[in-house]
Amino acid sequence: MSRTFRMRLCAAVIAPILVLSGGYAYAAPAKYGDPMQEDIDAAVQGVDEFWKKHWSDYFTESYTSPQVLGLYDGTAADAPTCDGVPLEAGNAVYCPSEDFLAWDVGLMKEGYATGDSYVYFVVAHEWGHAIQSRLDVTLQEVSTELQADCIAGAELQGAQEDESIVFEEGDAAELEQAIHSVSDQLPWTNPEDHGDANQRTKAFVRGLNGGVNACLPLTA
Repeated sequence: MSRTFRMRLCAAVIAPILVLSGGYAYAAPAKYGDPMQEDIDAAVQGVDEFWKKHWSDYFTESYTSPQVLGLYDGTAADAPTCDGVPLEAGNAVYCPSEDFLAWDVGLMKEGYATGDSYVYFVVAHEWGHAIQSRLDVTLQEVSTELQADCIAGAELQGAQEDESIVFEEGDAAELEQAIHSVSDQLPWTNPEDHGDANQRTKAFVRGLNGGVNACLPLTA
């Protein structure tokens, strides 16, 4: 497993997350010594802190954080649900009706084996969907998945500029490899609704380079 790409939270302590969703209660503390869980927690806190600090730079109203269900086992009989439908294996989701984010442990492990950058992208992408749900419809792109990829790039770059997430040399190359590495047969990477690997990479880079405004449609 590559450890060359490493985004670390500058904060020393990550608090446990308690989530209530669909009748389930989940406690998801950082498992110190588990590198993947620590990276997931770092991504969650870094992206959330970016929006807490910068939401008003782009939008009206106020920002509220989505709930984080976190890792789930999509092969389990008691998998959590969104609108009564069990979350599936190989997927990462934002559930609009209940305003929570979750990612299948199998998906994360498979992606993480290609480099730790992958879990940052998954978290930031699903956070992008949570942001979309908070926007006026005029600010939502038709290609919602690619817009979420773009927002992911903007969030992570913004978090880096705020020094809540630290990028190291080789990050961009490893991230592109990670986007290409996971099977297109997985729900989370199906090109029929998410776009192909090249489209996803371009959308992410657009947000990385251009920031949040680069991810919004041109409006009169």
